[in-house]
Amino acid sequence: MNVAKQDSDEPKWIEMPSLPNNSNNSIDVEQDYHDLGERYPQAPVPKLSNDTIIHRASLEDITGIPIIMDWIADGDIVIVEMSSIINREIELQTAVSKLQKFIEDDIKGTVFGLGHNRLLLLPPDYGSNNIDSNSN
Repeated sequence: MNVAKQDSDEPKWIEMPSLPNNSNNSIDVEQDYHDLGERYPQAPVPKLSNDTIIHRASLEDITGIPIIMDWIADGDIVIVEMSSIINREIELQTAVSKLQKFIEDDIKGTVFGLGHNRLLLLPPDYGSNNIDSNSN
């Protein structure tokens, strides 16, 4: 048995027919640079270290509340569309109550109503309490 080392230092490309053929996410052979800004233009990451992320979310049911709370706790701003649960009164009241208690009472942020079916959720650094304390 004779095993010889290949002369190439490059990785060997393996074709996998079981994977879906998606041309948007394909990486060309010998492609050195991936512009993630072009590939993921709406990625929820700040462009600069002090930038704020603004999440747009549609709350379909109360199972999405922990994710929204995580975003607010991380200091992100969230605009929540609640039209999916607007007609389910108990679920709507539960969702708004949980968000309001966490944001206003626990972390001292602010909840604003935007029209009939949206909420603007601000972390402590952006709430109305912060504006009042800065004007003194």
